[in-house]
Amino acid sequence: MSGMLRHRTASTTENQRLGAASLCRLLTVLPLTSSRPGPWLLRRPQLAGLLPRPALTGGVVPWTPPLSQKMGKKSRVKTQKSGTGAPASVSPKETLNLTSELLQKCSSPAPGPGKEWEEYVQIRSLVEKIRKKQKGLSVTFDGKREDYFPDLMKWASENGASAEGFEMVNFKEEGCGLRATRDIKAEELFLWVPRKLLMTVESAKNSVLGPLYSQDRILQAMGNITLAFHLLCERADPNSFWQPYIQTLPCEYDTPLYFEEDEVRHLQSTQAVHDVFSQYKNTARQYAYFYKVIQTHPHANKLPLKDSFTYEDYRWAVSSVMTRQNQIPTEDGSRVTLALIPLWDMCNHTNGLITTGYNLEDDRCECVALQDFRAGEQIYIFYGTRSNAEFVIHSGFFFDNNSHDRVKIKLGVSKSDRLYAMKAEVLARAGIPTSSVFALHFTEPPISAQLLAFLRVFCMTEEELKEHLLGDNAIDRIFTLGNSEYPVSWDNEVRLWTFLEDRALLLLKTYKTTIEEDKSFLKNCDLSVRATMAVKLRLGEKEILEKAVKSASVNREYYRRQMEVKALLPKYEESSPGPLEIGAAGARLPLVLRNLEEEAGGQEALSLSEAVSRAKAVENGLVNGENSIPNGARSGKENVNQEESKRATEDAKGSSSDSTGDVKG
Repeated sequence: MSGMLRHRTASTTENQRLGAASLCRLLTVLPLTSSRPGPWLLRRPQLAGLLPRPALTGGVVPWTPPLSQKMGKKSRVKTQKSGTGAPASVSPKETLNLTSELLQKCSSPAPGPGKEWEEYVQIRSLVEKIRKKQKGLSVTFDGKREDYFPDLMKWASENGASAEGFEMVNFKEEGCGLRATRDIKAEELFLWVPRKLLMTVESAKNSVLGPLYSQDRILQAMGNITLAFHLLCERADPNSFWQPYIQTLPCEYDTPLYFEEDEVRHLQSTQAVHDVFSQYKNTARQYAYFYKVIQTHPHANKLPLKDSFTYEDYRWAVSSVMTRQNQIPTEDGSRVTLALIPLWDMCNHTNGLITTGYNLEDDRCECVALQDFRAGEQIYIFYGTRSNAEFVIHSGFFFDNNSHDRVKIKLGVSKSDRLYAMKAEVLARAGIPTSSVFALHFTEPPISAQLLAFLRVFCMTEEELKEHLLGDNAIDRIFTLGNSEYPVSWDNEVRLWTFLEDRALLLLKTYKTTIEEDKSFLKNCDLSVRATMAVKLRLGEKEILEKAVKSASVNREYYRRQMEVKALLPKYEESSPGPLEIGAAGARLPLVLRNLEEEAGGQEALSLSEAVSRAKAVENGLVNGENSIPNGARSGKENVNQEESKRATEDAKGSSSDSTGDVKG
C-alpha cells in the first residue's frame, strides 16, 4: 500500500453522508503529542527517509482527480524467487568495515549548494559495494506473490477479519489490489481488520525484538524503524504469526530507493530531488548504524538477522513500512502508534474522501466503500490530498491529473527590510511566520488564503501597515487578509501578483529542460517505469509553475485596470457576510487566522511578544496537520471552509521542507 503526505479530515457533514453507524467515530486524528482519547481517522504519514538529519536523532521528517482518470498504482516490479537466505560468503568484519565507512560518509555535514549530486553518487558507490558483497544473502520466498493470496484470505478470515465480497487480484499496470465479487454500495462497511492481525510498534516490543528495543534509543524514538525491523524478524521466522501477510508483500518497490542512477538523474534541478537525496542518505545511514548494532550489541544475539542483515533486506523493509504504515490509536485510545494493516493495504488509490476509521469499541480498523462498486470492478480508497512528489517518493507511483498536486515556494521578509518590524507584527497577529515554505497549487486559485495574506503583508507600504496595526478596524483588517474579496489596495494587489509572477518565472528558469522537451521525451523515448515517473514529476512541477505565472499575469492586469479606473475598494463591514463565508474556494480566511480569532476573543490589540507566541502556537498546530479541538468536534464555520483549512494545512506542512531558495524583500 502506498504511503502519505497530506491528510484530509472528514467533516461532520461528510460523516452524516457516510451514514454507517460504525463511522460515527471517524472524525479526526489527534496530534501526536496529545494524550486525549477520542475518535481516530487512519492516515498515512509522509516520510522523507525514516531517519532525518541530524544523524540518528530526532523524529520523522514531515509527506483529487476525477474518477474517470487513471487510478493509482502500487509499486511492484518482480516476484521473489529463491527459498531462504544463503550462507554468508563475506565475513561480517569485512562488511563492518564498509558500513563504518558508509556511516561516516552519511553522517558528514550537509553538502554545499550544487554538491548534493556529488555526495549522492559517493554514497551510492559505497552502497553498491556492500550490495555486491551481499548478493544472494537475503531471505526471499518461492513462487509468485499471487500464490500466497489464498493463504492470506484464509488467515484473515480465521482471525476475525472480513474476507467476503472481494478478492485479491493482480491488475497488471496498477499492481495488485482488491476486486469486488459482489455489488458493494457506497458507504457500505465491507472491510474490517481486528487489532490482533496488525503489525504494530506494540507487537514489536512483545516480540524477539523487544530486548534490543528496550536498549536502543533509535528504535524507541522512531516507530517506523521499529516496524521495519519487526517486519524483518518476522519474515525470517517461518513460524511467524504474520507469515501469510508477509509472503504477499512486494519483493521490490518503485520508490526512489530502487531507482538506478540514470533514473534519478532525470530529477536533477527539480524540487523533489532534494527529498530523494535525503531519503537515500537517511536509509544508508540507518543501515550502516544498525549493521554495527546487530553485530555488536548483546541484546541482538538472538535476532534472526544476526547472520544475514543485508542492505537489500533493509531497503525492502523500509520501503514496505514507508508505503504502508498508518497511525492507529493504542488500545486505550490515549495515543497513536504505527501499524501495518494486512488485507486493507491492498487497496489502490483514487479520488474521493478518506473512508477508513478505527473503531475503538470493537478494536478494529473499518473501511466503508468510497463509491458503488459492481462485481468485477476494482475497489479503490482515497489516500489523501498528496502531491505527486509525495506519491513518487513515498509510494512509488505517479498519479496523472492530480488535482492536489503542488510545488513549494519559500518566501520570507528580510530582516534588512526597513519595514521588517511592522510586517513581522502584522504577520504575527495573523498567525503567519515571517519566513515559511508555501505551496503553489495545480488548481485555481494557485495560492492558498495563507499565502495570499503573506503576500499582501509582504507588499504593504508603511501607511498600509499602520492601518493594520493602529488604524480603525485594525482587527477586521487582519482577519480579512486572506480573503480575496477584500484587497488591501489595488496597488497592493498589483504588486503582489507581479512579485508572484516574477518569482514563478525565476523558478521555471532553474530547470534544464522545457515543458515541450519533457513532453517530447515522454512521447518519443523508450523509458523505464521509474524513469517515466521521474520525467512526469519534472514536467508536473513546471506545469504548475507555468499555471501560476499565467494566473498571476491575469490577476495583475485585472487589478491594474481597477486602479486605472479608480474603482471603489470593497470595505468589510460588520453587517457583511462573515469573511469565512464569501469568496472563491481557497481564497477565504486561512485556518491560522480563524484559530487566532477564536483565541483572541475579540481583543483589539496584542503586544508583539504575545502575537508572536500565539502565532507560533497556531503554526505548530498546523505543522502537526491536526485539529486540536477535543474529540474532533467542529464548528459550523470549519465545515463550510474545509477546503480552505486543507489548503492552509498543506501550506503549513510544507514549511518543514527547505527545498527552495529563500526570497527576501
